[in-house]
Amino acid sequence: MTEVNPKASPEESPNERPSKISKTLQEEGDSSEEEEEKEAVDKSMKPGLQRYLVAVEYIGTRFCGSQQQLNHRTVVGVLQEAFHKFIGQPVTICLSSRTDAGVHALSNVCHVDVERISKRKPGEVLPPHEPAVVRKAVNHFLQEGDIMVTDVRSVSAHFHARFKAQERTYFYRLLIGPELLSTFEKDRAWHVSEELDLVSMQEACKVLVGHHDFSSFRASGCQAKSPFRTLEELSVLEVVSTPYFPSITEREQNSSNGEGPHSFHNKCKTGLPTGSISNGFLAGGSNSGTDLGFGIRRRHRCYVITARSRSFLYHQVRLLVGVLKSVGTGDLTVSDVERILNARSITAASPMAPACGLYLGHVKYEPL
Repeated sequence: MTEVNPKASPEESPNERPSKISKTLQEEGDSSEEEEEKEAVDKSMKPGLQRYLVAVEYIGTRFCGSQQQLNHRTVVGVLQEAFHKFIGQPVTICLSSRTDAGVHALSNVCHVDVERISKRKPGEVLPPHEPAVVRKAVNHFLQEGDIMVTDVRSVSAHFHARFKAQERTYFYRLLIGPELLSTFEKDRAWHVSEELDLVSMQEACKVLVGHHDFSSFRASGCQAKSPFRTLEELSVLEVVSTPYFPSITEREQNSSNGEGPHSFHNKCKTGLPTGSISNGFLAGGSNSGTDLGFGIRRRHRCYVITARSRSFLYHQVRLLVGVLKSVGTGDLTVSDVERILNARSITAASPMAPACGLYLGHVKYEPL
């Protein structure tokens, strides 16, 4: 298994971090990727093996990235250990998307081949476990509390979690306001003390969406043969900060309006205004002059940047976020973003956003 330096920064994409002895995901259609996919399929054809597609969520704070590393806790290492305890033999986990140390996942996906051997009669191959059994058993052995298997499907031996992925979506959380970051949000978002101009950030996104040479938005160690990527979506939206607890004003409004017990949840779910959110501010937000009372914290405004593409360059998402944040603070203009994109230079972009605010949100496949 490839070893990587835990102090380095892997990418939040199929191209974690370039290692001296590992290959990163190349552009669609590269011959090296086709050969690797064919080799992976050929190796998976052993009779008696069942391939499972596994979705997993994790808090990345205490992981040294996703890929296996010697003497360091990683997502793949923890999952392989849990599967080993479950089936009694070692397995190899193949991730769809690699993540840096400190990067979180709402849903990362991997595949694993499992041969069910009888414990009473060693050597006897039994019918494969049902996916629900695999999910429950593996979660039983994931004891640390910062990683969990959320879904398991049985797939054919030809299904590859990385190469069959059609699209990847990342989210980046920014919490805005001068107040100290809550303990509950530590290492879960980028805290920006200055106010950010949401409209300008949204205009800058329009410049970056589409098929471009993103040389200005990849780190110096990027090994991708082509800097061209198609960014299907790049957006910024203000959302309710989490964890969210309704204020007394919102509870009173809910009661006086005669609304049902699920009305507030439904409004949040559908994006409709709720309480003081209707004027663009979060309840008790940093812009509110209201005295909330002793011991009640003001809430930060929360912006979420969404980036969606088939694949990303090394550190592309975090570099994009860094530029958008600079636009929000006024350090850059929308015209500057065009200039940076057209410069096609690694040194042109703003400083990279920290890993703690980044979440791998979803990996899309053809219907299973």
